[in-house]
Amino acid sequence: MDEQGLFKNYTMQELLDELDIIEWYQQPGKVHHLGEMTEKQKALYQYMGVDIPS
Repeated sequence: MDEQGLFKNYTMQELLDELDIIEWYQQPGKVHHLGEMTEKQKALYQYMGVDIPS
């Protein structure tokens, strides 16, 4: 993350807080549903080298 310059703009807590608001819905016997993600959240996943959840 430091290689991508994320720590120049965010603290670790700010990164975690930004990604923490993504909602994941699951009901017994049904397929899970991921809440809407902002473009900023998608970009953070890409900067960290992590696949965007689906």
